[in-house]
Amino acid sequence: MLQTLRVQNLAIVEDIWVGFQPGLNVITGETGAGKSILVGALGLVLGERADRTLIRAGADKCSVEAVFHLADATAIDVLLEELELSPCEDGQLIIRRTITGSSSRNLVNDTATTLQGLRRIGDLLVDMHGPHDHQSLLSEDFQIDLLDAFGHLADLRAEYAARYTEWHDLEAKRKALDNEDATVREQMDFLSFQVKEIEDAEIEDAAEDETVQREHATVANAGRILELADGICQALTEDDVSAFNALASAQRALGEVAELHDQGEEWQKEAESISIQIQELSQGVRHAAETVDCDPSRLQWLEDRLALLHKLKRKYGGSLAAVLRHHQDAAGRLHDLETRDEQLAELDAGIEQARDTVRAVGGKLSEKRMESARLLAEAVTGELRDLGFRHGAFDVDLSQGDPRPSGLDTVEFGFAPNVGEPMRALRAIASSGEISRVMLAVKTVLAQHDRIPVLVFDEIDANVGGEMGHAVGMKMDTVAEHHQVLCITHLPQVAAHGSTHFMVVKEVSDGRTRTDIAPVAADARVEELARMLGGRDLTRVTLQHAREMLRQTQRPPEAGMPA
Repeated sequence: MLQTLRVQNLAIVEDIWVGFQPGLNVITGETGAGKSILVGALGLVLGERADRTLIRAGADKCSVEAVFHLADATAIDVLLEELELSPCEDGQLIIRRTITGSSSRNLVNDTATTLQGLRRIGDLLVDMHGPHDHQSLLSEDFQIDLLDAFGHLADLRAEYAARYTEWHDLEAKRKALDNEDATVREQMDFLSFQVKEIEDAEIEDAAEDETVQREHATVANAGRILELADGICQALTEDDVSAFNALASAQRALGEVAELHDQGEEWQKEAESISIQIQELSQGVRHAAETVDCDPSRLQWLEDRLALLHKLKRKYGGSLAAVLRHHQDAAGRLHDLETRDEQLAELDAGIEQARDTVRAVGGKLSEKRMESARLLAEAVTGELRDLGFRHGAFDVDLSQGDPRPSGLDTVEFGFAPNVGEPMRALRAIASSGEISRVMLAVKTVLAQHDRIPVLVFDEIDANVGGEMGHAVGMKMDTVAEHHQVLCITHLPQVAAHGSTHFMVVKEVSDGRTRTDIAPVAADARVEELARMLGGRDLTRVTLQHAREMLRQTQRPPEAGMPA
């Protein structure tokens, strides 16, 4: 459930904190007081896009924090792990969103996430329904998703979707191969040229250009290397005043010191070691110089090789690693084209088998949907009769066609509100009040089947007459047996059913407009319902009517709990 919601500097809200309760939470207030701002704030923490013009005038940012407590956090924790976010502790999930003029920061359990991450989390937490969302009920995609949710067909539909994707992947691969012969021949000639050009270069490895470059630098400077090497060897060992001869003189002196000083022997050994190193260094330099290739033909070969490798790099990706990858890709594509006829035959067989599998799985899905459609129609019809359509009927019509991403079926919700009227497609109904009640009936049925803990109804009772308010309130009360429900309403008949009642007020202070929200105490609830019935001028009649409404709901407030 949603435990708390805090909103700061959003539109006319300066700073409010709301503590929600289980069951049916009703939110009332005068038109324009800011009730729907709360729903908008909740939408922000659930991943809706931010309108930065909503930042309160004079503030540089707005923020929303929602704290949820989940009786079973398993599904959320699995998603949090996938999103690399911290898991819930003792079932508590904290979502914060801060919006400035240029950025948005999203935190889940104090770990940053993306807007897409918030949306995925929100899909598991809250189902929001606003005054215009009943239009979604007219969408064929929504209708088939709703039917599958009611029938618990997610696994079978996912299997169908996987088979459908495999089928279309094969179709796409076949289409890529199935080009005009002239085009295929041109591609094969071009790929053959590229493959041969790279293969003829006989590239040793991805670092050959570096190896060749180093050797080229050595061979190109062979004369200077020999000159320097000779000077080094002269200075080390070959000249009369070489380092080796000087060290030999020092060694003789150290031999005499060794007889006179405790450290002399150690110094003599160090000198001997240095002498050996000097000899080895001189020999190494001399040997390296003698092995330098001074052949002009070798230098020419290295220059030609560098030019070739540079040309290939320029044509195929900028590095020898890219050249080798291009060779592998081109050779693979060439093989596909050379074996095109065989592959087309294989693909045709695979496509036929995949299509048969799609139809088989789709057939199973259709059978389950037919059964679910009958049960859904019966269930929604029963709920509609509680909402004033005593002789109304709801229908789910399925017809099969060619495979589509959602299955073999097209779905059409039908509705006959009165006796003697034919069943018509729901989208043909003009009355938004009727469609709102159909949506509420559907939500009531689904509430017993889905696991989303929080349902939000923002003026779903719009365009519903006052005489139907009591039925709508009872229906929301039924939904609240399985879910926490937040309901923004203008109808006192609906508000009377709330187990918790909040009132939103708008006031002007110090030249600024502010919105606030507070729980309605038990003794003040009658007055709020009376205001909703007859306006600000309370009368004995409206007060008595409000008391009677509360009595009929048979929901006496618990001690210490806001009513």
